[in-house]
Amino acid sequence: MLERLFHLEEQGTNVRTEILGGVTTFMTMAYIVFVNPTVLSGTGMDFGAVMTATCLAAAVATLAMGLLANYPIGLAPGMGENFFFLTVCLTMGVSWQVALAAVFVSGAVFVLLTFLRIREMIIDGVPAALKHAIAVGIGLFIAFIGLTGAGITEKSDTGIAMRLGDLSRTPVILACVGLLFTVTLMARRIKGAILIGIVFTTALAWIFGLVEWQGLVSTPPSMAPTLFKLDLRGLFDAAMIPVIVIFLFMAVFDAIGTLIGVSERAGFLKDGKLPRATRALLADSSGTVVGSLFGTSTVTAYIESATGVEAGARTGLASVVTGALFVLVLFFSPIVKMVGGGVAVGGGVLQPITAPALIVVGCLMVGSIRHIDWSDFTEAFPAFLVMIGIPFNWSIADGIAFGFISYPALKLLTGRWREATALVYILGLLFIARYVFL
Repeated sequence: MLERLFHLEEQGTNVRTEILGGVTTFMTMAYIVFVNPTVLSGTGMDFGAVMTATCLAAAVATLAMGLLANYPIGLAPGMGENFFFLTVCLTMGVSWQVALAAVFVSGAVFVLLTFLRIREMIIDGVPAALKHAIAVGIGLFIAFIGLTGAGITEKSDTGIAMRLGDLSRTPVILACVGLLFTVTLMARRIKGAILIGIVFTTALAWIFGLVEWQGLVSTPPSMAPTLFKLDLRGLFDAAMIPVIVIFLFMAVFDAIGTLIGVSERAGFLKDGKLPRATRALLADSSGTVVGSLFGTSTVTAYIESATGVEAGARTGLASVVTGALFVLVLFFSPIVKMVGGGVAVGGGVLQPITAPALIVVGCLMVGSIRHIDWSDFTEAFPAFLVMIGIPFNWSIADGIAFGFISYPALKLLTGRWREATALVYILGLLFIARYVFL
C-alpha cells in the first residue's frame, strides 16, 4: 500500500528512511509550535488556542503535501508572515479578527491562482540561474538562522548589523559541540546523522542543566477562542487592500522560493520544471485558508524541510510522518518544548539543540552555486543578488524580487532581451510596482 501511494522504490528510498526524514524535518520545525502563539498573542489572541491552531493547520497542510503531491516538504504558519500579522494589528489598529480575514482572502486568491496554474507557470518560468541561486540563498538563510540560533552570531548594539557572539556562554559551546558531532557523522556518511546530532545535543543540554524534563503528556488547549473568529466585514476598508496584497505576495513567493530551493537540492526538478507543482501549491495555499479558519497566520512551506531531505526523505511519506507529529505534539508538547523551546540567555532565547542541523543543511544547499554560469554577468549578477538578498533581508520573497528585477533589466540593457521570457518581464514589473506602491 505504501509503495503504491508514495512510489518508494522508484525514488530509491524505503519506509525507515522516510520516517527518519519526517522526524528530522519535524524536529527542526518544532519551534514554531511555541514561537507562533507567542508572536500572535501580542495581538490579544489566546496563546493556547493559537498553539492548537498552529499544530492542526501545520498537520493538515503537511499531510496534504504528502498525500496529494508526494513531496517531503513540511508546512506551518510562517515566520515573517506572523510578524507582519502582528504589525498590521499594532500599527494600523486592526483587530486580529480582521487580520485573520485578510489572511483568509489572500489564501483564497492563492488557491485561485493555483487552479489557474499561474503559480506553476511562475515556477517553470524562473530562469535556471535564479533557480540555483534561490537554493543557495535559502542555504545561506538557513545557515544564518542556525548561527544566530546557536548564539555564534548575534545582533550588534554598536551600529554594526551582526557580530560574533559570546563564545564562552554554555549554550553556545553546546551548539558548537553539537555542530562538530553532526559534521563528523556527516563526513563519515552515517545514516540519520542530522537526527542523531539533535538527539545527542538534547542529551548534553539535559546533562548540563540547560533544559529540564517537563513531563511526557499534556492536554491540548481548546481552539474555541480563535476558531472561525475572522471578521470579513472589517475588510470593507480601502486601507486593507494593501494588507491583503502583501499577505498574498509573501505567501506566493515564499512558497515558490522554498519549493524551488528544496526541490533543487532533492533532485525533483526535471528540465527546470517541478512535477506535480499544482498539487504542491494547492496544499500550500489551502493550508493558509484552513489556518485562518482555525486561528493562525499564513501557512507556508518551510525551508527546514531541507533537513529531512538531507536525512534521505524523497517522498510524501516523510510529510505524512511530519504531519502526524504535529498532531501528536498537542499531547506530548512537554517533550517538544524541551527540544525546540530554546534556552533562555539574557533577554533572549537561543536554539542550541536544533541550530547545528540548520548550519549543516545550509552548507549542503550552497553546493548548487556550481551550476551557475559565472562567465555570463547577465546570469551571474542577478543570481548573486538573489543569494545575498534572501539572507540579508531575512526574506525569501525579497531575494527573489532582486533577481526578477535585475535579470530582465540586464537582458534588455545588453541587447539580449529575447533570452528572458515574457513572464519574467511581467514579474519584474510587478515586483517594482510592489516596492513603489506598497
